Amino acid sequence: MLKFIHFNMKKQLLFTLILGAAIGISPSLSAQKFFDSTETVPIKLNYSNKQLARKTNDSTFIETTMVYTHEGKEASIPVRLRARGNFRRSRCYFPPVKMKIYKEDAKGTLFDGQKSMKLVLPCLLEDGNQDNILKEYLGYKIYETVADHYFRTRPVDVDFSEIKKKKEIVHKLKGFLIEDDKKVAKRAEGKVFERYIHPLAMDAEASITNALFQYMIGNTDFSVAYQHNGKLLYVDSKIIPLPYDFDMSGLVNPSYAVVNPTLGISSVTDRKYRGFKRDVSAMESVRQKYLDQKANIMTIVDSFKDDFESASTFAETRDFISSFFTVLESDKEFKAQIIDQMRTK
Repeated sequence: MLKFIHFNMKKQLLFTLILGAAIGISPSLSAQKFFDSTETVPIKLNYSNKQLARKTNDSTFIETTMVYTHEGKEASIPVRLRARGNFRRSRCYFPPVKMKIYKEDAKGTLFDGQKSMKLVLPCLLEDGNQDNILKEYLGYKIYETVADHYFRTRPVDVDFSEIKKKKEIVHKLKGFLIEDDKKVAKRAEGKVFERYIHPLAMDAEASITNALFQYMIGNTDFSVAYQHNGKLLYVDSKIIPLPYDFDMSGLVNPSYAVVNPTLGISSVTDRKYRGFKRDVSAMESVRQKYLDQKANIMTIVDSFKDDFESASTFAETRDFISSFFTVLESDKEFKAQIIDQMRTK
């Protein structure tokens, strides 16, 4: 079994305290639900990647059994799976997965109440793919410190078995599960908003928070208007962007990353601010929010150090996040890299 983020109680408490400090709550001693925990869940899956990529769509799923371990005991649950993402469906050995579980099958299990989740796996069988998953997962944990609304995640160790030339091969993979957008909306006492809306009609603080986060991780593969790699929430008469899928970002920097040539950058590690023009006072307010959370964010980054397979990859990851704060801490750089780059169309 891989080492990927086997959160002991000390590390889990660290995340609870950091997030609690960020949003002003105290740790709860109440019973936890699936995404309230950051403890890694070992799971076993067996299905055809080729069939998943070629035979599934928004309404067509394959059926299999997921075996999982909880509190030292192994159990199983029927699941339905389909591939996500057109680009990665054609490029990845392991396409990202949408997982569905019938309510009656989930009842009384570890997954009680989780009818729909996303499963993120390494894209390719190559060196560094496990650390890529870890870096993308780190992006979600960072966003929790600065945003009021976000997708919760939970790490998994995956034993994926398949038949190759009449032999069973088991791939040991890092991965994580992402909660369904309807669950996020329910927690926020809001609704999922599925219509097109111009970014400037969205909540200013939430939009800037999202745009600065995307700049932090070096992500340009998103569109809040067209809900590409993101969803929208309607909460308290406000439209809130909800980002996900960060694997094409500079933070992750995978071998298959493609740069948008119209943005004037040559690598996904070259940052480009993609937020729309907002009042400078609102920009400064969110800028300060990030600066106030710098220590917490860097503490989270450092807590993952021992989970990386490559020490140099961790060092590069830390330097990349740290360089974002170098921009925010300089009035000159913040104006040049953020304020002067705000979009008008």
